[in-house]
This record gives sequence, C-alpha cells and structure tokens, in this order.
Amino acid sequence: MSLEYSSPLSIERRSFEIIEAQLGDIDIGPENKKILERVIHTTADFDYTENLKFSQDAAKLGIEALRNGAHIVTDTNMALAGVNKKTLKALGGDAHCFIAHPDVAGQAKARGVTRASVAVERACTLKYDLIFAVGNAPTALIRLDEMIKRKRVAPKLIIGVPVGFVNVVEAKELIMKSGVPYIVAAGNKGGSNVAAAICNALLYMVK
Repeated sequence: MSLEYSSPLSIERRSFEIIEAQLGDIDIGPENKKILERVIHTTADFDYTENLKFSQDAAKLGIEALRNGAHIVTDTNMALAGVNKKTLKALGGDAHCFIAHPDVAGQAKARGVTRASVAVERACTLKYDLIFAVGNAPTALIRLDEMIKRKRVAPKLIIGVPVGFVNVVEAKELIMKSGVPYIVAAGNKGGSNVAAAICNALLYMVK
C-alpha cells in the first residue's frame, strides 16, 4: 500500500483540508474558526463544533493581549510543554506553571486544598497581563473566579477546558458568568492538549 502523505507538513496540511471540508461554511468568525480547527485537529473530535464557546471578541482580545506581551499561565506541565514558547517569547511574553512548585505542594497539603488552587493564587501575583489556560483542574477555575471577584487578578482571557466529571461543568459555568473574556469547552470534554492547542491557535494569528 502506498501512502500519499508521508511528511509531517503534508499530513498536517491534508488534515486541515479534511477538517475545513467537514466544517463547511460554519459562521463563527474567522478567528474562532481557526481555534476550532486546531482543537479538532488535536482531538479528532467534531463535538467541539457545538461544545466550544466564545465570549464576544474573546479571540481578538486574546490575540491583542499576546501581541502586547501577555504571559500564559497553565494548570499542568503538559499544557505548558504544548505551548509554542518560542513564538510567545518573540512577542515579549512567557509561559508559567506552578503546579509542581515545592511551596505550592506544601501549602496545598497544609490547607487541605488542591495544588491547582494554590498554583492559581501564586500566578495571580505575577506582574504581567495574563491569559489563563486550564485544561485539567476545575479547582483552578473555581479559585480563579474567586480571585477575580476579590479583584486580585484581571485576566485578559481565560481558556477554560478542564476534562472530567467532578465540578467540571460547574467550574466552566462560573467562568462564563465571570465577566472576563473566555474560551470554554462546555460540558465534560477538554484536556491539557486542548488548552495548549487554543493557546497556539491564538499565537499563530498574531500578526
């Protein structure tokens, strides 16, 4: 059997052609469509056509924040690894994840809370414009919502795509009511790979 597509670039190009053909002329705006295409490319899951929710101008606001040097905070090292940090740093930004920091683990154990919630608190002390990309821990979104209400942080964008069953749907709904621009995978689906894919889709649209 001969394989028509053998190089990584040709495979990726053909994958996006297939995705675009199946999406057809979906009318969600060009920026949102680019994000949706990259999420589907990452997951091979067309359910995101219905599940991925965007607040008004969220993608444009995220692109603008990145253009102006915003930093990205992730809730897992897997998401951190997936973000294109070379492109991000070229724009003056950087990526952070505090989940494995020894102080975070110690505080979480002493207080009886998740490391993800403590990691969010630490991230909120950063003196940069921030984009939060949460793909695993709903408690990160819950604590982030609390910090927003306390005016301890004002994110430029929240990417809320944790995967799972416990507190996941409720945490995403909090973010969609927070008043902060958001890109959220409604329901139970998501993941660190999805969070990174959305970050990269935004980065690749910065001119």
